[in-house]
Amino acid sequence: MNRIPVTKTPKVYIGGAFVRSESARTYKVSDRAGVFVANMPQCTRKDLRNAVEAAAKAGPGWARRTPYNRAQILYRLAEMLEARSAELVGSLVQFGARRPDAEKGMAVAIDRLIHYAGWADKYAQLLGSVNPVASAHFNFTVPEPMGVVGVIAPDSPPLLGLLSMIAPVIASGNTVVALASEAVPYPAILLGEMLATSDLPGGVVNLLTGFRKELVPTFATHAHIRAVYAAASGEEMRALRLGAAGSVKRVRFTDLSGPQWLGEEAQGLDRIGDFVELKTTWHPIGS
Repeated sequence: MNRIPVTKTPKVYIGGAFVRSESARTYKVSDRAGVFVANMPQCTRKDLRNAVEAAAKAGPGWARRTPYNRAQILYRLAEMLEARSAELVGSLVQFGARRPDAEKGMAVAIDRLIHYAGWADKYAQLLGSVNPVASAHFNFTVPEPMGVVGVIAPDSPPLLGLLSMIAPVIASGNTVVALASEAVPYPAILLGEMLATSDLPGGVVNLLTGFRKELVPTFATHAHIRAVYAAASGEEMRALRLGAAGSVKRVRFTDLSGPQWLGEEAQGLDRIGDFVELKTTWHPIGS
């Protein structure tokens, strides 16, 4: 008798738990040959609001972590990706990537986490400063996390792009609500499984799947999302800018595409600096 394999039921990762979409809606995902793979959760605006709530709850604890500890957690996540890289590469190939490209992208994704693990306890020295002032004060500026940041990942590369956008945001103590690739969401489901067993506290990274046209407007207008980092088209960019104006949130776009995600331009201190706020303190000295 032929055995019927037990197939995975994908769920989104919100607040450290795996949940179905609030509406129970799904959309079909097929592999490169057109063969049905899974019913992917089609998240709604309510799911996004739930994810923001989870991220806001996790935010203060994550921000209080020492930079060194955040670096350790990012490094440990890179270790986990390394251990399951064959499975992740296989999922990318299953959905259309060439194996050499998938393997190279996977290696860069792991290295990118190491890159930001290295920055986690160093960016403050470079973005902060001690300021000369013409008064009896000690004046200094330090970077602080913004809070909840919305990440809208590119369709391609689905995993490298997602990780490249999440890593600098959480390295500086922010929390993330991320919308995975609409076309190839399955690698994000696997990433969520790794996050659940990593040292990253639940709610620091929340992963949604679904349709961009339904969720992008809510990313733009949600008052508790303090910044949006988006790989967006021209029309989406206009919608995000317009929606973000109402809550005065910061919006940053990446125009990287395809092979550019592999290069040095896709990482660095500037991408951390985009998602911190600078706090200046005046401390009186002398009599």
